[in-house]
Amino acid sequence: MLALGLVLNVLGIGLFCWAIFALAVYALPFFVALSIGMTAFQSGAGLIGALLIATAGGALTLVLGQVALAVSRSSALRIAIATAFAVPAAVAGYHVVFALSQIGVPSLAWREVFACLGTVCIGVTSWTRLIILVETRSIGPGEVVENPS
Repeated sequence: MLALGLVLNVLGIGLFCWAIFALAVYALPFFVALSIGMTAFQSGAGLIGALLIATAGGALTLVLGQVALAVSRSSALRIAIATAFAVPAAVAGYHVVFALSQIGVPSLAWREVFACLGTVCIGVTSWTRLIILVETRSIGPGEVVENPS
């Protein structure tokens, strides 16, 4: 039973870490959706209206960011957009790693060290996912892209 518990704990922590890294790109749209939803709810939109407005705002933020990354030809603009998406991911990564490190690390200094390492790892992962997925394609007038994927 002890071995089964250890294996399941390792699998659960591994799944949680995978989810953190996979969902880090969506931190900015989530923060935008949360802010818009809270503002709409406080201004009297009601629960359903606030949820709809928040969902639309978050989806719009994600779509606009992806379109702006795909359309822009300037690498400086792409880096700026990817940084705008990576900074909230890094902040969320700091807080997640700091909270998880409280489980097994008694020293506050080591918790801060682990949290800073988590910030760097999750921020760089988010930034890299956004930059690498966008390929530069030069299409001249009259040219057709044969394999767009």
